[in-house]
Amino acid sequence: MTTAAFTPWILGLTGGIGSGKSAAAERFVELGVHLVDADQAARWVVEPGRPALASLVERFGAGVLLEDGQLDRAALRQLIFADPAQRRWVEQLLHPLIGQEIFSYLAKAESPYAVYVSPLLIESGQHKKTQRVLVIDAPQALQVQRTLLRDNTSPEQVQAILAAQLPREERLRHADDVVVNDRDLTWLHEQIDRLHHYYLTLRGGQP
Repeated sequence: MTTAAFTPWILGLTGGIGSGKSAAAERFVELGVHLVDADQAARWVVEPGRPALASLVERFGAGVLLEDGQLDRAALRQLIFADPAQRRWVEQLLHPLIGQEIFSYLAKAESPYAVYVSPLLIESGQHKKTQRVLVIDAPQALQVQRTLLRDNTSPEQVQAILAAQLPREERLRHADDVVVNDRDLTWLHEQIDRLHHYYLTLRGGQP
């Protein structure tokens, strides 16, 4: 098969906070699968010199910049967290640009399929541009426990993040495949390996 004729299909990977989607993503990379994370693309589109950063500064002022000219993500997050209208404005600015970066990058994949990782895969509507959706799921109590161990945060903040995310049932409703990540890392790797071998048999994400 020539490179020009090669078209990878796209697997959307998502999950709530503390579900283990990042660990699952790392396993796909170890298996040689081309992958892009929405958080990576979100950083690309607001690099100094990019139009999106200029738009953010125009709306919120220079207080959203660090001394080196990079976006101060914490400052921006604080400005929009308690203001739904401002948050929607930022999302409407950034989401289309992030989507362009992501799918341009994924189109260059040299693996049979490529993985797009996003905590907002379904909320943003980007799942409609993928051929298959894998949800990494976990009981809520375990999500809270993992997040508290990983992040310097409070139980109240974790609960607020969970409340702001898509309900678990709605996320699962969009899933083609689900891994309930309630065991150890070795078990999670085994599940990703199993799915990887299955995905290699698919064409366009379908059996």
